[in-house]
Amino acid sequence: MKFSENWLRELVDVSADRAALVHALTMSGLEVEEVTALGESLGGVVVAEIVAAEKHPEADRLQVCRVDAGQGEPLQIVCGAPNARVGIKIPLAIVGATLPGGIAIKAAKLRGVESSGMLCSAKELGIDADASGLLELPLDAPVGQSLSDYLGLPDASIELKITPNRPDCLGLFGLAHDVAALFGSHVKGEAIVDAPVTASATRGVRLEAGSDAPRYLGRIIEGLDATAPTPFWMAERLRRSGVRPISAIVDVTNYVMLELGQPLHAFDNDTLSGDIVVRHAAQNEPLVLLDGSEAKLDTSFVVIADSARPLAVAGVMGGNDSRVTDATRNVFLEAAHFAPAAIMGRARKLGLHTDASHRFERGVDPNLPKRAIERATTLLLQIAGGSAGPITIAERADDLRAHQAVALRRARLARVLGIDVADSEVARIFAALGMTVTTTADGWLVTPPSSRFDIEREEDLIEEVARIHGYERIPTSLPAGEIALAADPEARLHEMNLRDQLAARGYFEAVTLSFVSADLLRTWGLDQAWVPLANPLSADLAVMRTSLLPGLIEALRHNRARQQDRIRLFEVARSFHATGDAPDEVGRVAMVACGSARAEQWGEASRTFDFYDLKGDIDALVAHTGESARWSVDAEGLPAWLHPGRSARVLRDGQPVGFLGALHPALAKTLDLASDVHVAELALEPILARRLPQASRVARFPAVRRDIAVDLPEEVSWARVEATVRQALGEVLKDIRLFDRYAGKGIDDGRKSLAMGLILQDASRTLTDDDADGCVANAVAALEKTCKARLRG
Repeated sequence: MKFSENWLRELVDVSADRAALVHALTMSGLEVEEVTALGESLGGVVVAEIVAAEKHPEADRLQVCRVDAGQGEPLQIVCGAPNARVGIKIPLAIVGATLPGGIAIKAAKLRGVESSGMLCSAKELGIDADASGLLELPLDAPVGQSLSDYLGLPDASIELKITPNRPDCLGLFGLAHDVAALFGSHVKGEAIVDAPVTASATRGVRLEAGSDAPRYLGRIIEGLDATAPTPFWMAERLRRSGVRPISAIVDVTNYVMLELGQPLHAFDNDTLSGDIVVRHAAQNEPLVLLDGSEAKLDTSFVVIADSARPLAVAGVMGGNDSRVTDATRNVFLEAAHFAPAAIMGRARKLGLHTDASHRFERGVDPNLPKRAIERATTLLLQIAGGSAGPITIAERADDLRAHQAVALRRARLARVLGIDVADSEVARIFAALGMTVTTTADGWLVTPPSSRFDIEREEDLIEEVARIHGYERIPTSLPAGEIALAADPEARLHEMNLRDQLAARGYFEAVTLSFVSADLLRTWGLDQAWVPLANPLSADLAVMRTSLLPGLIEALRHNRARQQDRIRLFEVARSFHATGDAPDEVGRVAMVACGSARAEQWGEASRTFDFYDLKGDIDALVAHTGESARWSVDAEGLPAWLHPGRSARVLRDGQPVGFLGALHPALAKTLDLASDVHVAELALEPILARRLPQASRVARFPAVRRDIAVDLPEEVSWARVEATVRQALGEVLKDIRLFDRYAGKGIDDGRKSLAMGLILQDASRTLTDDDADGCVANAVAALEKTCKARLRG
């Protein structure tokens, strides 16, 4: 929101200087982004008229002008501006003046011709960026008057960063209420007189968009002179507010929008047919907009149409066919209220951002359209003549928001702010902000104006008191008393332990976006139960990730493309899965690795990172979960994106918690990964859940070890063998150790030999040889039955 400081000061009396005004606005939550001083140091610049001009005898691009500055004899001034001509009024910097930027005006000779002053452009005066020619003033500008007095200078263009909850400050009157509250003043000129109705022409209006467009006002104004010039004062206010003047009709609608905060639009009434219809667009309905682009609309858009075609995208931009031109004589002036949800995001869909959409999608006062159309009509009749017809009003009263009174308790206000604010000050603040205040036994009952969409509960009123009374007047103090720090539970590791372990093993932590491309998840086969975004940042970030691995692999590819061959990345984050009304968030840890197993060095031969390196990294993580936690891997139920022969499922206490292994070659080729890439993804909570050690008696009786070797099918995993032996021997088996694997001569094809040590111990007695032999027999029998094993001699 950009505005002229002098314009604001006309609406509200402020005795403070510019610096104090800017500081107060920022401290009240209306952050001032930029202040551009306009027309400083123009004491020696006056309004002048060129009364004669002839070509410079020595320069083709210069003219020798005779200029009347109201000081008697005309001055001779050499000027090179292309628009210098007889009869125009322009600014003249007389000899002795100093312009903004330090330009001192002196008498001089230009190519042998005397020049007594300087005719100025807007840029040289520091009031605009236009340096294409002299600043042309209206023909009725009084010659000899100080330019500062004539233009209302000095001034400043102030730009505010308005938060989305304060759309009421997107108009000067709304902003003036805040300024009045801050400085104990009052707003002037809010009363708007109805324009005289001297014509009878009307046009019907039908509302067919439901609650998206609950109020629409329109008025026909006949006999306008569309070529009438915009008054200089209005054009200057528009320029200082960052709006380029175009034509009188368009400038009036922009001026009223800046003044009141209500966007308006003027149609050429002679191009319209039948009633105005406010409806939803048809699917793929075309409309050529004012900027010349063709929009393809869908049913989410609200359009303003007549009986034949769409005329405008509601709340965004008008159509080209019904635009106002210099030939326009009759206009249909509209002012409407649209629900913010009906406009939100529509301009961005069309690749646009307009002043109207900026206001409507945040919320415009539903009571403003009548005031705005009366104000615009009055200005148009003054500037362009014509006669106004009656206003046609169509509305759906049930769909218009009604503000309810909000109670504010005196004790609650004091408790939240930590200070006592006088009752009179509280009532003054609310009244200055345009609210209706009723005093109650324990506080106040406050009804916000229809423009304040953000006042809904008691805390909102407390915020208003705090920001207007002044945050700097609320003392800063630390809470009293001791703060009890919650200790981390011993049965759960902190996530930083996990990060430290992975960093110690050479992994770098990555942070990837939670949003990914739908096509990427389809490539991985992870497109089940995904969560689509209703309003994605882009097509490549349209869904929530169901796994951390696609994002990590994209990071790995990014590094590979920058000559990084040995890569280790990990991420601790959440994945998202559609499970009913709300997405289910699951904490996960994921790892990706490729390249050599060790950094380049001389101590050992180089080799490629493989499955067992990754398994060793995971073993280091799970070692912290406690000795009684049983971790294992098997090759069952692997996802399709893993290599079927070089991958495994990770289990804790028999329950699957994740996967590790090499990427499937087909997926690696699709993702353009040139070398083997190994990945792992595990559920976070099982990794962090730690089993606390428990004290037990030291065994009084010795352990017995028996070594056995069994011949079994190649596809039987060690995890299955271990589980079978533990189940067969029970508590007497204290440990089982695999110390040899053999396949080759003496072993049938498709089979392997595993040699293991069984550590046997009883807590109540010493095991005899018969006991140990019985345990071995039970173990072998269980392996023969479950794993098709044979005892080797």
